[in-house]
Amino acid sequence: MPPRRGARRGGGRGGRGASRGQLEAQPAAPAVDPNAPVTQADLAAMEQRYQDMLQATLAPFLAAQQNQAALVQAQAVVPPAPEEAQPVPIQLSAEAKHLRDFRKYNPKTFDGSMDNPTKAQMWLTSIETIFRYMKCPEDQKVQCEVFFLEDRGIAWWETAERMLGGDVSKITWEQFKENFYAKFFSANVKHAKLQKFLNLEQGDMTVEQYDAEFDMLSRFAPDVVRDETARTEKFVRGLRLDLQGIVRALRPATHADALRIALDLSLHERADPSKAAGRGSAVGQKRKVETQPDVIPQRTLRSGGVFQRHRRELTAAGRTLRELPACTTCGRVHGGRCLAGSGVCFRCRQPGHTADMCPRKPFETTPPQPSAFQQGRVFATTRQEAERAGTVVTGTLPILGHYAFVLFDSRSSHSFISSVFVQHVDLEVEPLGSVLSVSTPSGEVLLSKEKIKAYRVEIANHMLDVTLLVLDMQDFDVILGMDWLSANHANIDCFGKEVVFNPPSGASFKFRGAGMVLDIKEPEVSLSSEPVVREYPDVFPDELPGLLPPREVDFAIELEPGTAPISRAPYRMAPAELKELKVQLQELLDKGFIRPSVSPWGAPVLFMKKKDGSMGLCIDYRELNKVTVKNRYPLPRIDDLFDQLQGATVFSKIDLRSDYHQLRIRDGDIPKTAFRSRYGHYEFVVMSFGLTNAPTVFMDLMNRVFKDFLDSFVIVLIDDILIYSKTEAEHEEHLHQVLETIRANKLYAKFSKCEFWLRKVTFLGHVVSSEGVSVDPTKIEAVTNWPRPSTVSEIRSFLGLVGYYRRFVEDFSRIASPLTQLTRKGTPFVWSPACESSFQELKQKLVTAPVLTVPDGSGNFVIYSDASKKGLGCVLMQQGKVVAYASRQLKIHEQNYPTHDLELAAVVFALKIWRHYLYGEKIQIYTDHKSLKYFFTQKELNMRQRRWLELVKDYDCEILYHPGKANVVADALSRKVAHSAALITKQTPLLRDFERAEIAVSVSEVTSQLAQLSVQPTLRQKIIASQLNDPYLVEKRCMVETGQGEDFSISSDDGLMFEGRLCVPEDSAVKTELLTEAHSSPFTMHPGSTKMY
Repeated sequence: MPPRRGARRGGGRGGRGASRGQLEAQPAAPAVDPNAPVTQADLAAMEQRYQDMLQATLAPFLAAQQNQAALVQAQAVVPPAPEEAQPVPIQLSAEAKHLRDFRKYNPKTFDGSMDNPTKAQMWLTSIETIFRYMKCPEDQKVQCEVFFLEDRGIAWWETAERMLGGDVSKITWEQFKENFYAKFFSANVKHAKLQKFLNLEQGDMTVEQYDAEFDMLSRFAPDVVRDETARTEKFVRGLRLDLQGIVRALRPATHADALRIALDLSLHERADPSKAAGRGSAVGQKRKVETQPDVIPQRTLRSGGVFQRHRRELTAAGRTLRELPACTTCGRVHGGRCLAGSGVCFRCRQPGHTADMCPRKPFETTPPQPSAFQQGRVFATTRQEAERAGTVVTGTLPILGHYAFVLFDSRSSHSFISSVFVQHVDLEVEPLGSVLSVSTPSGEVLLSKEKIKAYRVEIANHMLDVTLLVLDMQDFDVILGMDWLSANHANIDCFGKEVVFNPPSGASFKFRGAGMVLDIKEPEVSLSSEPVVREYPDVFPDELPGLLPPREVDFAIELEPGTAPISRAPYRMAPAELKELKVQLQELLDKGFIRPSVSPWGAPVLFMKKKDGSMGLCIDYRELNKVTVKNRYPLPRIDDLFDQLQGATVFSKIDLRSDYHQLRIRDGDIPKTAFRSRYGHYEFVVMSFGLTNAPTVFMDLMNRVFKDFLDSFVIVLIDDILIYSKTEAEHEEHLHQVLETIRANKLYAKFSKCEFWLRKVTFLGHVVSSEGVSVDPTKIEAVTNWPRPSTVSEIRSFLGLVGYYRRFVEDFSRIASPLTQLTRKGTPFVWSPACESSFQELKQKLVTAPVLTVPDGSGNFVIYSDASKKGLGCVLMQQGKVVAYASRQLKIHEQNYPTHDLELAAVVFALKIWRHYLYGEKIQIYTDHKSLKYFFTQKELNMRQRRWLELVKDYDCEILYHPGKANVVADALSRKVAHSAALITKQTPLLRDFERAEIAVSVSEVTSQLAQLSVQPTLRQKIIASQLNDPYLVEKRCMVETGQGEDFSISSDDGLMFEGRLCVPEDSAVKTELLTEAHSSPFTMHPGSTKMY
């Protein structure tokens, strides 16, 4: 084998045939046992054969060179002086040179073993590293590399070379790598390595071992650790909890910094093992940092201390602290009477001070250890967290002559002051004896290293001492925690939002949170203070300058054929209304908006109250509108407008002044607008409010004016203009373009109704921000204050308002069903308990409505659909975020559908309602009805299914099966009688499921409550990954790959299947989790013995 291998690869290009011929002339090498050990003599023989082969290959070149040299010498006119003969240097071919250079780097050989896929991958990586350093050409890489294959590696290469054409000089390096990885480092192995990295935790490993494993496995997850920040976060997340909290608190910028901190902490533990003794095993540890009071002692405990005295008493009694039950008051394990909340010193048991300030405290000769950490906790550090909590009170208190925003929090272990407030007031700080590690609700750990002493807080003319620890906080200046509340005998009344103080000596007093909050009004914004906008004062006049010039679009009134003029008598008015009518008619005449008329048409006049209390003139054009041909110019859909806002972070809103009066009426149609009043007969020259086609015609004008900007950075709905941009610099340019366009078209805006440079804007009843689209809080307030309907009309009004936001409400149709039934003809109005429940639940749903994402144009939509005998429900998602909910009740004939058709109806309903998103995009549709997977290949279809098949074929969709448990959102929309709030009654089982599924809630700046949780099951991926560790299943997988597996197959997600079912490996952990899913979860039940395989 070795001579054949060397001959085949040594010749390279051109010399391959010659070397093969010479090889055939040599005697055949004796057979060698491949399992025999290789000796030094064998290596020397192999080297000699290689040299002989090289000389034989180069012989023709050397002979030609000598002949050429002799010819030149014979043709010379003057014979050269006799000189000593020089040896002719050997001229190597390019292939030989590259091989020689490659060998200088001493590359390792690969024997083709499949026992260690990582070894094969690392070998190929080392070969590529050598190629990079020596700058080896692409066409020489394969010829160099195959020299270093051995044993089974050579056998594999001979087959692969034949499959790739048989000419090694034409095989590219990428082809070689693709075949090599397919054989020795398959996608299954790569996926298993990725899964191992994703699940990597330190556990019982040392920090050095964990870091080595992290480096080894991170090579297989480039997307997970795509940058230094992600790499650092993943490394810290896998550390033991006791190390993780401190490393996070120090905020390492790089992986190297995090490793250095973790190594320092672990070395400190090794130097003093007693500090880690009480910590226990970190594997599977789920407790909070603050529940480990003995992680690191605060100071050196003296023999005379209370703790040491109790420990000696327990030791004498043969018991330890760990054997005692936890205290029912403080939750900790200690001996003797509990002193928590008593306000006495833990050292001398006297009131009036704490243990760290105790006068009997012995002098400590040992300096405090700088690495010692105390444990603390704070319940809320932002206003959003405080508002969501019912156990805190906020208010404003004078501290050192400055008003501070204060949070009273009984669940905060200490009292804190914001570092920003300290700098603002210029307070003097002093270092803490030991660093305090403070854990927050979001899981973040903050460090407090300084404190402020001997300051007082004034409450109801009482001066109370307070010691504040400096902490980086966002929204609060001061947090008064349990240490201060207990010392001052304070109780928090959560319902009344007040703090009551009951001092042992003296009268009680209280602090009212609501009464102390300062209501600071924002200063009024002026035109001159707005960047960019101040350059266009002529666009924002106080009044319209008068009759505006004709435009590209005029308002026309087309009547139905044969319509005669209509005139109605004027309405009677009160004296105050007549006085206001006279004033407004004169203003309209002065501006040229109306003129005296002799038209046969005439509509009555009336007044309507405006929001500001003034009276607005209205013309009752109802009779004219009845005979007017309706203009079908389309108004944009509200949800279509919001779909344009993906990625926008800066917004401006412009509202036109008296918008309809900025558009003139076509001359021939002016008489039709005539109206009759006490003071004469007039007609409008400009478009008036109340005309049936006014919105669509004005929409036509706005589309023409802003046609170059629509769907780029401007959206328009009649007179509302929203400008959106991704950056402030971009927004400045967009504002210039829009305001220039408004100026050029002689349109005018009302500055008091405009808003500029906003991060969050209210538009068309929604709140738009970079986070997405949410419900306008003012509309929610109107819904929550809505009185109980007493008539069918009031129910329709209520359903009309909440229905406007139905895309935010999951299961809307089911919840509203009792109310909608009351609006049907022939149904008596009976307000039942079901109606009251529906009424209140709709209110609550809007209060907790989530922020919906805006589609980003990348496609890849996912639909979850479900159906029941109550209705159809579906959820549209993109990149794991909810875009919209949709649901409806079943029609009467649909209630007779079989289950298969009903589930298919839910799919068709989703495709129809979201066609504007889905048409032309790749869609995945998940349903819990398994037979729908085969809808496209089903041989027999009824007429209804055939009709629906034609509709579904218009979409690029794939119907996939999703178990009912995983399809919880759509299932809730169509089936569940109890909404998500009902899960609160199952706190313990639900929390157990959350822990088992490793679900965490991430706290961000979004202030809305959590209303929907998307759960992605991982059990299937765990089973597939564990299949690679089962020898029997690995053998069956190999048989499938070679075409020998009879009843086995491999699924699209690389799982080994037996007759369509996923194979469960011999793995106790996987089997336990599988059985737990089937038996212990409140969301599923045992399917029966016939379904358990």
